[in-house]
Amino acid sequence: MPSVMIRPAVPTDFETICALNLAEVQHTSAMDITRLAELDAISCYHKVACLGGIVSAFLLAMCSGSPYKNDNFEWFSKKYPRFIYVDRVVVSSASRGLHLGSLLYEDIFRHARSNAIPLVTCEYNIVPANELSRLFHDKFGFKEQGTQWVANGTKRVSLQVAET
Repeated sequence: MPSVMIRPAVPTDFETICALNLAEVQHTSAMDITRLAELDAISCYHKVACLGGIVSAFLLAMCSGSPYKNDNFEWFSKKYPRFIYVDRVVVSSASRGLHLGSLLYEDIFRHARSNAIPLVTCEYNIVPANELSRLFHDKFGFKEQGTQWVANGTKRVSLQVAET
């Protein structure tokens, strides 16, 4: 297996990040390079996992207090004073099973602990179901705190929290 490197995302990665996101858009949400640049600018964590120098996964997250406009982020903001919200994590289909998502999650949990942030939050689809995401988040101790319909009633998400 090629070496894995976790590093901050840079603008030259954005085209690849958008392509990775597009491949999983049914589980995330649409994002072009302009939108990614906007999200990157307000993120507290935006890193990529590279295999042999090639961006193969990414994780984008916002801290509580961010000016991010998002139904799920706002739900967590009403309940918790301090948290990191995982906006999206995507692993390329060619890299599945290589634990890149786990490496990124281990890294964001370290980031949260080193910044005295007590919670990592996220959501995943339960309608339509995203069973792989549920199993993945269970491994990291995430627990459901609620559910809500989003995307004009086309998706129901499980709102999840894990302690750091």
